[in-house]
Amino acid sequence: MTNEFLLVFRRDYVSKEPPLSPEQMQAMMKPWQDWIGSIAARNKLSNPGNRLAADGMVIKPNNVITNGPYVEIKEAIGGYIILKADSMEEAAELSRGCPILNIGGNVEIRTIIPMDN
Repeated sequence: MTNEFLLVFRRDYVSKEPPLSPEQMQAMMKPWQDWIGSIAARNKLSNPGNRLAADGMVIKPNNVITNGPYVEIKEAIGGYIILKADSMEEAAELSRGCPILNIGGNVEIRTIIPMDN
């Protein structure tokens, strides 16, 4: 049975990163496009995902709202995709080629449980 898995891309948190030049952005995106394209070519890509901006808000109990991502963590979530796989092991195998691993980041794999289950 095919399941869906969320792949979350994490790396060391760096505040105030300098903006990338168009050439740097293109060079950074090429390995990602190739890797995601290889997953899509195997008909394993359910949702191509997105990159996430560095800014955001956190809503906590008692109406506490803070700006930015969780400042107490050392990692930042940079993006995600959703893929189709028969098992967690297959999802892990598909994750091994992720470009974030080449810069010291990691991939968190989570099984998506449909709301009707």
